[in-house]
Amino acid sequence: MRALTILTLLLVAIDMGLVLAHALELPGKLRLNEAAYKATQTIYYPGFTFGGLVGELGGMIALAVLLYLTPFATSRFWWTAAALVLLLASHATYWLMTHPVNNFWVKDVTASGLGAKFFSTFAATQARDWTQLRNVWELSQVVRAAFAVLSLISIAVAATLA
Repeated sequence: MRALTILTLLLVAIDMGLVLAHALELPGKLRLNEAAYKATQTIYYPGFTFGGLVGELGGMIALAVLLYLTPFATSRFWWTAAALVLLLASHATYWLMTHPVNNFWVKDVTASGLGAKFFSTFAATQARDWTQLRNVWELSQVVRAAFAVLSLISIAVAATLA
């Protein structure tokens, strides 16, 4: 159980680190013109996509397994449940806010196989100005970072309880 808790902490921390990095870029990225912003958005693929797969998906799976193995109605159970719900909220924010505009930023990036399929899934047709898309994307990262930080805090609290 201890090894699973440490692995879960690591996976949630990886996810939090990725989305927190995006949120911390916000002030600087708001100063970029359209060409520079669009160029910057393409650098995240495939690194952040792979990191998200490991951290976010791995974290959700590890949290679910840890929750299943934790005795019900204990403080540790509820802190672990909170961590899972918060990470799920971050994930939902990704699919509802971030992902629909992601394919706009990577439309000129050569992706094949799973990458191409991933970015085309639930891709919204973009009829908005690039600044509106930027604002949605950047806000989504701040929201996701808040959920991820709270998830990490929750699982850390759970890990410290006897």
